[in-house]
Amino acid sequence: MPPVTGFFVLAELAGEAAEWIRAMQLRYDPKLAASTRPHVTMAGSSGMGPIARDTPVAELRTAIEGAAAGGGALVLPFGAPQRFMQTSIVSLPLDPHGPLRALHERLKTSGLRYARPRFAFSPHATLSFYPTLTPDRARELLALRAPAPAEITALQAYRHRDPQPPELVAEARLGGA
Repeated sequence: MPPVTGFFVLAELAGEAAEWIRAMQLRYDPKLAASTRPHVTMAGSSGMGPIARDTPVAELRTAIEGAAAGGGALVLPFGAPQRFMQTSIVSLPLDPHGPLRALHERLKTSGLRYARPRFAFSPHATLSFYPTLTPDRARELLALRAPAPAEITALQAYRHRDPQPPELVAEARLGGA
């Protein structure tokens, strides 16, 4: 697999759901828990590929500020955990329609150049990514239910240059506050 380069835009989760997801990641996938905070990827994988790596940070900042200003904080229910097709990846899905889709579309139509997405927009928070799951572990993960809705209050833009860790380059509060 080629190295990941470019910018990703995340909506890091806040509140009770974020704390619970972090606890589940520590239990089921400590490597994932060590590498990222609970989040929903808004640009970089589904619906919108990574933003071009030669994008000036000022342009990226302006785009995420514009997308974030179009609506306030989001509180969204999680669905039941799902296993990503033919993998050991388990995530908590969010409805790809409504206010989260509107936020994604504002970002997607902001004028930023981005790579072709590999998948349709499928917002989610990942519980387990790296380990190969045994049948028992898969059943445990798929039986979990988030105790609270997702709380999204801001967008964060990260520069990815594998194998180095991602670098936070911009952040914008939803609603522009």
